[in-house]
Amino acid sequence: MAAAAAVAWLRAAVLLFVAQVTCEYGMVRVVSEMGGPKGKDYCILYNPQWAHLPHDLGKASLLQLRDWTASMLCSPSDLPAKGFSNQIPLVTRGNCTFYEKVRLAQGSGARGLLIVSKETLVPPGGNKTQYEEIGIPVALLSHKDMVDIFKSFGQAVRAALYAPNEPLLDYNMVIIFIMAVGTVAIGGYWAGSRDVRKRYMKHKRDDGPEKQEDEAVDVTPVMTCVFVVMCCSMLVLLYYFYDHLVYVIIGIFCLASSTGLYSCLSPLVQRLPFGKCRVPDNNLPYFHKRPQVRMLLLALFCVAVSVVWGVFRNEDQWAWILQDALGIAFCLYMLKTIRLPTFKACTLLLLVLFIYDVFFVFITPFLTKSGNSIMVEVATGPTDSATHEKLPMVLKVPRLNTSPLALCDRPFSLLGFGDILVPGLLVAYCHRFDIQVQSSRIYFVACTIAYGIGLLVTFMALALMQRGQPALLYLVPCTLTTSSALALWRRELGMFWTGSGFAKDIPQPSWAPAAAQGSQPPKESEATLSQQPPGEAQVLPALTAEQPPELTEPKSIAGVSTQEPVGLPGASA
Repeated sequence: MAAAAAVAWLRAAVLLFVAQVTCEYGMVRVVSEMGGPKGKDYCILYNPQWAHLPHDLGKASLLQLRDWTASMLCSPSDLPAKGFSNQIPLVTRGNCTFYEKVRLAQGSGARGLLIVSKETLVPPGGNKTQYEEIGIPVALLSHKDMVDIFKSFGQAVRAALYAPNEPLLDYNMVIIFIMAVGTVAIGGYWAGSRDVRKRYMKHKRDDGPEKQEDEAVDVTPVMTCVFVVMCCSMLVLLYYFYDHLVYVIIGIFCLASSTGLYSCLSPLVQRLPFGKCRVPDNNLPYFHKRPQVRMLLLALFCVAVSVVWGVFRNEDQWAWILQDALGIAFCLYMLKTIRLPTFKACTLLLLVLFIYDVFFVFITPFLTKSGNSIMVEVATGPTDSATHEKLPMVLKVPRLNTSPLALCDRPFSLLGFGDILVPGLLVAYCHRFDIQVQSSRIYFVACTIAYGIGLLVTFMALALMQRGQPALLYLVPCTLTTSSALALWRRELGMFWTGSGFAKDIPQPSWAPAAAQGSQPPKESEATLSQQPPGEAQVLPALTAEQPPELTEPKSIAGVSTQEPVGLPGASA
């Protein structure tokens, strides 16, 4: 019993001690005493229970920074002969507690203490009695930053410790919002228009590879389940083997993004008036189709852009621009290629990924030893990663506000591709349905606006909770609820749920001319006419059985079965 009580007391003491160790990010502004380069901010990790740092740099004292890293500062013999009067000493971490170091520094006249660490920065802890005794700030500085300080400013430098308040939201959220909503709107519009045009205008064919569009892939329930299982497996594997798999993901991104960029730019290049000549006859793979020279140049350009990003991906100053451009092209390509045939498929995919997103952000912290979210840890890169690589499957924009969080931990704001692609597939479906029922794109506009509102709610939750958010937690309810409510209000929920003619098992609409043919197979001309859109089939009721065969028989022009309006009795222009 006594042993059990002692263990319980010890556990309570440890929990109390851990609870008292709070940490915050701060900044140290370093300037040269000799003039020279402009001052620079460096990241520090401090415990405000030792002493608070001023929020305003103007209220922080600019003191001499003294390099004392040759000493651990664990005993009075480690102190300089004249002490640290009105100075901020730099000492090496180790051999004794933070309290012993800061007590010696304070006793020798120091106005602050910076402990240099070659390891991961941890908050300098102590107990309540020690906190009350110490009146100077103590913080940890990385060894890399210390080397950069003396390399950039020399040995004669001054420093000021301060901790500005974190803004609720950074202005870069506006850029991310515009990129995300723009990608969803353009991708959904493009995918819907392309799909309908391809279904009703199959006559426009060309043997040239530049004219052949990629076939869309209809997502089935089985594919949805397999996709989610693969996502879960890959996320867990990345969490445990990040340093090995991150390069695989980077290689896949380079290949997929260059393909997406080619797909987005090829319609524009095909409009150019030059470069139409073709490659001579040959037996080489792909080249035997004799592609146009301009398309080959476009392919080389897309590969070059992807390679440049791959080589310079860690250049924080500008590489994020290339990553975002390639990422947007990849998302547009995926929205154009992957198709959800029914609203039932949309609902299944969005709800399953909704659960997936919430689980890996909010539930996994209770399952991991570190208490970190698997999703956030993988998306931002593990802190203990030896490669320091980041996954490229995100839109990233540098923080525009100066803050310790931006300097120390999160210099970029991120939005995953899944938060664009998953709702974007629903937006594309809404656009196809709009064209099918001729509803003036009301579903497309409403779903796009709902996506934008859901994204704003995500940003608000991010600002209030100050932690990574599963965006699908807010985007899925907004888009699904808006789409289904609109279909219910327009009394089209049945057609909207099953796809209104886009699914294979949906009967032909009322404008199909072969409805009265019974069980007889339609003639070739009738089969061709049945594939025309509603707007082109309006002239059919004007034709009567008494009309001459030469007038009722469709004329074929460039593979299109169409009616000549000229000279038709009863036809209106």
